Amino acid sequence: MSARVLNVIRNDDGQFEITDQRGKVVEGPFDTNAAAWSALDRIDHETMPGRPRSNKKVLWGKPEKPAKRNGKKAGRRQAAKDEHRMKANAAKAPGWVRSVAAAKFDPAGERKFRDYKLGTFGAATEVKRIDPATYLAEKAARGE
Repeated sequence: MSARVLNVIRNDDGQFEITDQRGKVVEGPFDTNAAAWSALDRIDHETMPGRPRSNKKVLWGKPEKPAKRNGKKAGRRQAAKDEHRMKANAAKAPGWVRSVAAAKFDPAGERKFRDYKLGTFGAATEVKRIDPATYLAEKAARGE
């Protein structure tokens, strides 16, 4: 099998052509360089052995799936599946992740914890007034 060398060149009219190594026009003329190169790719794929390649445009990202007929029922089923998957994944999470998530999503528990941390002290607690002279007299009486 001999390999053909093909080139894209610009002719005198400003259009693009595909030529072989002897300068003979294989295909063309094309208005744009891009059109000439896509034709060259098509020729390469036709002559190359291997799997056939489609000429479809590439869709970037995920293509949208067509809508199903029974949308309401399928939507409910999908929501139930998603709910189950979330619960299963939450159960598999490490302990520290679960404790952080519990604190974030359990405001009553967070409040209880905060109150427990504060103890009996808070903004409403009366402040005990200490007279320095009385305090020093009591300290001297104890012998400290």
